[in-house]
Amino acid sequence: MGGPGDPPEGTPEGGPGGAEDEYRSVVFDESFVRAARLQEYSARERMADHAPAVRRRSSLHRGLTRQALVLVLLIAIAFGTAIYMGVRHPYSSPQTRRPVEPLRMTVIPLAPRGKVPGGADAETLYRHSPAAHYDIGAEGIPLPASRSTAHFSESQIVAALTTAKDYLVRSSLYPEVLTGRQAEPARSLLDPDQLDQFDQSFDHPAADGRHAATGWLVRLDPSRAQLADDRIRVQGDLRATESDAATLEVSADHTFVYALRRTGAGADAAVSLFTVRRELTFHFSRDDLRTHQVQLVTSSVQAGPLSCAEDSTSYLRPLLAGQTPRAGGPAGTDPYATDSPTALCGTLATAAQPRG
Repeated sequence: MGGPGDPPEGTPEGGPGGAEDEYRSVVFDESFVRAARLQEYSARERMADHAPAVRRRSSLHRGLTRQALVLVLLIAIAFGTAIYMGVRHPYSSPQTRRPVEPLRMTVIPLAPRGKVPGGADAETLYRHSPAAHYDIGAEGIPLPASRSTAHFSESQIVAALTTAKDYLVRSSLYPEVLTGRQAEPARSLLDPDQLDQFDQSFDHPAADGRHAATGWLVRLDPSRAQLADDRIRVQGDLRATESDAATLEVSADHTFVYALRRTGAGADAAVSLFTVRRELTFHFSRDDLRTHQVQLVTSSVQAGPLSCAEDSTSYLRPLLAGQTPRAGGPAGTDPYATDSPTALCGTLATAAQPRG
């Protein structure tokens, strides 16, 4: 049965209490009404001829919602942050990168006073020379203890020292580099801004303090000498300091001693020692540390026995066992040419050669 007051046949469809019962829970509060896009005209407004019953509300009248304002504010903050990070990015961009200094180099031949001493084998010569207690190969280039600086971490110091050692090994110990067959192992570690100077030093070597191939690496004249023993003796040290807030500096001072014999000679040919001291200064930017590259900024080389009268810019041309230096001194120096480097040559001390 129906409830009290209900028609005998039940509530008609569409009537009160029928299908509309499901909408009774919907409450149209004030915010809902204000957000409606359609608004009913007042009675006075509807008195005008042909006036519609409702009108569309202007969005400007409603104004921006709170969510839209928050969204606009977030976009503005994100945009401002992006601009700030672009200006203050920790890695330098090509436009702000500090220019790389060209390498300044000095190559000094050391001439013996008389005949170059020789021996039957390299081991005997090493044992009777100042290099008797030197380490062999890369073991003679140990990494020092390191600690962080004001602007560089300990790991960055280690990276700089390791890369400098790598350059020394490739440019002083690789047989293919020593014999003049390749230069790429050392070239591949250079900062890209120094590659043009490096290439010009090999394509057009000159004694101008900027473009000697022997300032970049140890390069023996392959037509004159060959290695008699690939166990090259080495001694020296590395030191890292902070040059400024953006640059690490590594100083290297090493002496390399090579056992040589005449090119093409057999194993029974006399062997002599050839000594090269290299004092190098490397700079490292943060980009260089990240890419495992170096900036070689100064190179001072002393090598002998050599003849002062021979050109040492393209190759080092060692004097071998029994040979004496050619008569004559180095190329003349013009004191009126301000851009002309001083021609240098020294005398190889007797104590620096193997004792008989």
